Amino acid sequence: MSLLKLLIFHPILMLSAFTGTAHGYYEYMTAECVYSTSDYSDMVLLLSYSFNHVMHLQYNSSVGKFVGYTEQGVKHAEGFNKNQAYMQQVKAAVDTFCRPNAQILDSAVRDKSVKPMITLRSARQADGSRPAVLMCSAYEFYPKKIKVSWLRDGKEMTSDVTSTMEMANGNWFYQIHSHLEYTPKSGEKISCMVEHASFSKPMIYDWDPSLPEGERNKIAIGASGLVLGIIIAAAGLIYYKKKSAGRILVPN
Repeated sequence: MSLLKLLIFHPILMLSAFTGTAHGYYEYMTAECVYSTSDYSDMVLLLSYSFNHVMHLQYNSSVGKFVGYTEQGVKHAEGFNKNQAYMQQVKAAVDTFCRPNAQILDSAVRDKSVKPMITLRSARQADGSRPAVLMCSAYEFYPKKIKVSWLRDGKEMTSDVTSTMEMANGNWFYQIHSHLEYTPKSGEKISCMVEHASFSKPMIYDWDPSLPEGERNKIAIGASGLVLGIIIAAAGLIYYKKKSAGRILVPN
């Protein structure tokens, strides 16, 4: 599915005429190149002229001429459309302005995708009155568009699923969280599937319910303590042997 891409270049002409108050008048023009295909075959150039937030004149390359939306805009449109030399330049801008800039910006952005970091954990254990809840989270990814879905034995689940919107981190990266409420069944496989521009194919992360998350943490902590204890004991034994080797035994 192609995503709408919008390239906007804003040359702004601002004319202020103060009338003795704090308010001024200004006119500005924006040039927008809008497209949705990778080969830029549907590229459209929009030149919009506005006065005090009201657009009064616009050129649309798909129309091929200027159109006025106010009394003054209609007069300007007639003048622009009669200027054949200027109209040739404007019509050529799709190829001379839009496509070259789109290629430059696309190559700078499209190749800079960043893979998300995925975590899959239990948010709530099942009990007699409530189902279990799993949470699949994606962190630090770019671009924004991403899809997180749930699979049960390879089939997508659409019910009992809630997800947040893509949330900006404030550092150009995004995060998203998806929750699944389910009743665990013996032998089933629950998976989180993530689709993103940084992946060549959908990535699937399987949930391992063999141990509750709390038990896995306890085992990890206990194993770390055991290893640390062995290291300390070995260091003490080496120190003792070095001290013993330096002693001279004197018989009584």
